[in-house]
Amino acid sequence: MKLNAIMKSSPLGLLSKNYLAALQAHFDHGQKASLEVAENIGREAVAMGMETLDLASVHHHALAQLLTTDGGADSCENLTACAAAFFTEAITPIEETHLSALKANANLRQLHAALDERMLELEESNRELKRQSAERVMLETSFRNSQQATGQLLKESRILEKHLQVMAHQILSAIEDERHKMSLLLNDEIAQTLLGINIRILALKTHIASNHTELAREIADTQRLVEDSTHRISCLAHEFSHPHE
Repeated sequence: MKLNAIMKSSPLGLLSKNYLAALQAHFDHGQKASLEVAENIGREAVAMGMETLDLASVHHHALAQLLTTDGGADSCENLTACAAAFFTEAITPIEETHLSALKANANLRQLHAALDERMLELEESNRELKRQSAERVMLETSFRNSQQATGQLLKESRILEKHLQVMAHQILSAIEDERHKMSLLLNDEIAQTLLGINIRILALKTHIASNHTELAREIADTQRLVEDSTHRISCLAHEFSHPHE
């Protein structure tokens, strides 16, 4: 007795009681009966977390009680038809939740598909970023190597420049030394030539009074000496002005 009282006072017991009363009222009003009560009971069932089979059990229990009470064949047929319409309206909120759930699941699947597509795009973006990062590292490495190579070439060019400067200085020094040597040689040649001419003139002074024939010969020899000296001096001057010819 106590268990039956608890069941009757439970939410399911109250819902079953209300369902029976509403179904009885619907049957009593016949075609003029409103199905709004059935829809409200369906919403209560949804709020309680009931499914279609749960409400079908309540409906079956209520219908069994009504059929036992009325008993007639015509009455049973009418009651069954009215009960079917009532039950159909009562389960509508539950079915709507199912449709909502199906729609939500469809939306969820679409969302998952979109997320999967986005993940693929992100993976592709990550791969592209990694590729670009690798290219940037390669370019930076190549740039550093290029800088090192350029620095090495610059260092070598400066060393070569200094070496060329030293060589140029040495060449200029050698040219100056060669010119100095040529100048000394030229001075020696001129001095020797002038000395030879001076000796010839002194000899002419000695023999001028005694022998005119000898004087003519000495003059001729002196002229040849002057001509030879002039040619020699010209050659030395040319060599001095064109040392590499």
